[in-house]
Formats: sequence, structure tokens, C-alpha cells
Amino acid sequence: MRREHSQRGGAMVAAVVLLLPFLFPTLFTPFTHALPSLLSEWNAPKPRHSRLLKGALQRETSDEQLSELWAPLSNQGWKPCTRSDIITSSLTEKSQGYIQVFLDGGLNQQRMGICDAVALAKILNATLIIPYLEVNPVWQDSSTFEDIFDVDHFIEALKDEISIVKEVPGEYFWSTREYYATAIRATRVKTAPVHASANWYLDNVLPVLESYGIAAIAPFSHRLAFDNMPKEIQRLRCKVNFQALVYVPHIRALGDALVSRLRYPSSRVDTTNYLKKVGDSNEKRGAGKFVVLHLRFDKDMAAHSACDFGGGKAEKLALAKYRQVIWQGRVLNSQFTDEELRSQGRCPLTPEEIGLLLAALGFDNTTRLYLASHKVYGGEARISALRSLFPLMEDKKSLASSEERAQIKGKASLLAAVDHYVSIHSDIFVSASPGNMHNAVVGHRTYRNTKTIRPNMALLGQLFLNKSLDWAEFEKAVVEGHKSRQGMLRLRKSEQSIYTYPAPDCMCNAS
Repeated sequence: MRREHSQRGGAMVAAVVLLLPFLFPTLFTPFTHALPSLLSEWNAPKPRHSRLLKGALQRETSDEQLSELWAPLSNQGWKPCTRSDIITSSLTEKSQGYIQVFLDGGLNQQRMGICDAVALAKILNATLIIPYLEVNPVWQDSSTFEDIFDVDHFIEALKDEISIVKEVPGEYFWSTREYYATAIRATRVKTAPVHASANWYLDNVLPVLESYGIAAIAPFSHRLAFDNMPKEIQRLRCKVNFQALVYVPHIRALGDALVSRLRYPSSRVDTTNYLKKVGDSNEKRGAGKFVVLHLRFDKDMAAHSACDFGGGKAEKLALAKYRQVIWQGRVLNSQFTDEELRSQGRCPLTPEEIGLLLAALGFDNTTRLYLASHKVYGGEARISALRSLFPLMEDKKSLASSEERAQIKGKASLLAAVDHYVSIHSDIFVSASPGNMHNAVVGHRTYRNTKTIRPNMALLGQLFLNKSLDWAEFEKAVVEGHKSRQGMLRLRKSEQSIYTYPAPDCMCNAS
């Protein structure tokens, strides 16, 4: 009896503790601020497009459709330029001084900044100090250039173009991030405008080099123009991006292992038999092939979009509070309704929606899908509909052991590097939302002439708003709306990035 009474008392105490934040909210302000976020994570969102999902689960795809879907791209008249096609001026004997750059952002933004830093060193006839990678406040990864990229290969690949040193020379030992953070320094250049011209650097940075022997530029991301650059500078940027920037061996090894396991699933059991041949019919249905889906659906993106993702009032409140904390409510999309945003293609696709897109394009439930994603908002519950459509979906965790992942665990830049490596080696790449990862991978795949599917966001937004559509109508509209969005090469236009659109700057006529 005493034990039973004790158990009842314990249960009552627990119940009171759980109710305290609701009975006395002012005493638990921090908790109540977090509560909507917690509730939005606990409440598994229901499928928003149940009618379409039911049709997609019952879909059948013919061998002819799959053969066309998996077929590699034909020659589009462009190819990567060979060494003989690239004419650059030789390395001059006397350097004007040392260039230091501090790069913020995530891995792919930093990658583009590295390419620009090499180009700038060439413009100024300066020696480049291996770029300093800032710690991203969101990802909190302190990985250095040497942790991510093969620095010896980088220097060797560019030895005929510019001089590069791994560390700040002893005479400039004081030129550190901490030194520039504490006061205004004559050797720091912090006024470089976005997409500054070569002449701007010649007028504003070269004098600093001539006076002090070193110039530190911060911020530097997106600080070099894509237009009105000498041809040799453009080609040098291409060389850095596609040849000089190679990941460290352990990232390449893990990436190769993941690619092999995606192509030959039996290799996870019998590594001696992973090169076995597959029959012609299986080849047509995509056996030995895989799709990479870059799914950026983290809390930042969900909140900043100001769209409704079907998580109910708790989710709406949680995302609204998050917007207020992070951006103080200054989010342009907040002034529009969810319907307006979706019809304009301004809402990121949910895992369920990207799954419906892939199913409508013809990918069936035997498709091997690799999920390149940091963290999906809502967790496994959010991707359950996608997994029901593609049960062979994999990621780093499912494909590699904890021992294999030990060197990259908890390091966002190294995790992103593995995803980037697998993405550029896949048969097909699909990105659910634009961004630096999308841009970096699309540029590499254009350069290699491999298939990339670009979702028609405005069309899909309108289709998903139309709740009367049946599966056949949705499928037909999707196929029609994506005929010209499956890897067709697009030439770079004015102000567009050379890293996303490498033709014609990085590529030569194939005829």
C-alpha cells in the first residue's frame, strides 16, 4: 500500500511539474519561448497532398520511360578546355607583396572565394597566403583550408600561375584575424564593394601592397566581378575550381566508398564482387545508377521563407518567433500570403513535394536516392512521405559505419564536402532549392556534361495549390514543365556566376 501511494504521489508531482509553465508562464519565460518550437518538432506533419501521394504510390513506369530518364546527356557542343586551349601569362619573378583573405559563409561560398582570391593574386601580381576560413556562426565548424582541401595539390596545380605560401611569413607574424578585429589597421581593406572590378583592386589594394608588403581583405566573399575580366583571369578561376581545389584524401576515399555502395549495393556485403555486370534490362531501369537529392529544408530556410508547411499553429508560431529572434522580423516574404509565395515559386519544396516531383518525372520505387542534407526541419517524420515513395533512399549515416564517419562527425564543412563529392559523381542531381550548394554542383555538372534536373518552382507551387488535380493531370503537367530543365547547357549571362555557368568562360567549342 505504501509503495502504491508513493507511485501515485510521484505521478501527481510529475503532472504538476509539467503543468507549471502553463499555470505560471511568467516564471518560465525561456521555456515558453522554446515550447512552440518543441511542439512543432513533436507533432509529425501529415501529408499535405494525400491525393497525389496515393496516386504516386500506385504509379507504374515503363522501361522506355526509365531508359530515357536515365540516358546520359548528348554532346551539347561544349567541352572542358584542354591545357593547350588555355593561354595565360607566365609567373613573374617579382611579387608585389602578400594577399590575405578571410572567407565567411559555408563551404561552397568559401570555395568560390578561394577561386576569386587566386584570380586577385594574379591581377595584382601578388603572393597568396592560403585563405583563412572563418567559423560560420550557424554551423560552428572551425575546419581550416588544410582540413578540407589538399593544400599541396593546390599549390602544385597553380605553381605556373601564382606564388602561394601556406602561412603568413615571419616578418608579418602580426597580420592575424585577432589583430584586425581589435582596431582599424592600415593593412586591412574592408571597403571592397560586391563584384568589384579589377581596376578597383589595382587602385585601392595595390598601393597598400606597395607601402606595407601585405594587404588583408575582409570581407571578401562575392567581392570580384564576373564581367569585364581578362580572358586569362576567367580561365584561371576555372582552373582553380575544376582542377586545383581537390578534397583531402580521406574525404575522397569516403566519397568514393559511398558512390560505390550506391551503384553496387552488394559491395556492402561482398566487396570483391562490386564490379559485377548487370543485365541489359536492368541497365535500362537504372540499375547501377543513382540520384542525388540536395534537400535543404532546415529551420533557417523554413523560417526565412515565411511559407506554411502544414505543421499547424504550433509550427507557424515557432517559425514566426524564430524569424523575430534571428532577423528581428525583417523578412520580406512575411508581407505575402502563403498562396502568393507559392504561386511565385518562392517556397522551398518540402520532402513530400520533391518526392512527388521525382515520381511524376518517372523515377520509381527501385530508384537509389542519396539524400544530401545537413538536417531536415521536423526530422524523420518530415521525410516519411519521401521515404515511402523511395524506400531505397540512403545518406551518409546509412551507407557508412560510425568508424568511417569519425573524421567528419560534427564538422559541417567536411560533411558538406562529402555531399558535394557524391553529388558531382552521381548520374542525376536534383536540388530542392537554390543556394550555394546548388550553384557549386550545377557548375561542376555542366562542366562534365552530366544530367541535372532543375525544379520549376513557380509551376510546382501553382500545381500544389490546386487541390483538385488528380495524379495523371499532375504527372502530365510536371513532365511538360521540365522538358527543358534536365541538364540543357545554358551560357552565362551578364553578372551571372562563372562557377554556376562555366560556359563559355571555362569551356571550348567541341566541334
